[in-house]
Amino acid sequence: MRLGGPIFNDAKDPKNWISELRRLSYRAAYCPVSIDASHEVVQEFSRAAAQSDILIAEVGSWCNPLSSDIETRKKSIERCIRSLDLAERIGAVCCVNISGSCGEQWDGPHPDNLTPATFQKIVETTQKIIDAVKPERAFYTLETMPWAYPDSLESYLELIEAIDRPQFAVHLDPANLINSPRKYYENGLMISECFEKLGTRIKSCHAKDILLSPRLTVHLDEVRPGLGNLDFRTFLRETSRLKADVPMMLEHLPAQEEYALAAEFIRGVLLEIETNEINSKQ
Repeated sequence: MRLGGPIFNDAKDPKNWISELRRLSYRAAYCPVSIDASHEVVQEFSRAAAQSDILIAEVGSWCNPLSSDIETRKKSIERCIRSLDLAERIGAVCCVNISGSCGEQWDGPHPDNLTPATFQKIVETTQKIIDAVKPERAFYTLETMPWAYPDSLESYLELIEAIDRPQFAVHLDPANLINSPRKYYENGLMISECFEKLGTRIKSCHAKDILLSPRLTVHLDEVRPGLGNLDFRTFLRETSRLKADVPMMLEHLPAQEEYALAAEFIRGVLLEIETNEINSKQ
């Protein structure tokens, strides 16, 4: 498993980018260039990552391929295609997006998000994106969401079967799968089942925590790793057991100091897991 996160200092130059990643002790990184970057710049960063043993985890394509607005949908699909192509060229593990939303908010809830018709649209759209690029090493992935497919382990398995492309894979964010108190308190079992049934399809992960507030009706808030109830011991243990060097990326924190605290927490849990495993073998 490789931990990574965003960087805040100037990293327009590959040398500075690598230097900042090393300062933060990150072994994985978000893609450092945009889809408009020149071929030469893409290759410079790709070489720098390979030479420094940095894994580029993901190219984020955050847009809405399900938009009811035809022009927005068209532009979003084109953005996904270009993002997957960038992932392939720069050597990123995956291109990641959400499936989208049928509403005005690109990542928001909508009555039509979880319908058979939308499921089929996601299948056809994802096939179109992958077939346009025909990647050989990068994967196209959909981040799990609480109110859009894939919203559960079961729906992710159904999407994998329906999309039927070897370069379609899993981007796991277990916090986004928690949308009820039952899942909140039993999330360790859910995480274990995800790794059991999705296995090597899991190519990248996001690391964030979730907190249930004692207010009616149900309030679930995203918080810094270590401040909520996500079973990080199970999450990190299962991720570390995968044969591939899967990146786990920190996100959505308000300040650089918060990322440092999150990284400290995760490294502490990893050390605890490693220590317990060593002791169990003695």
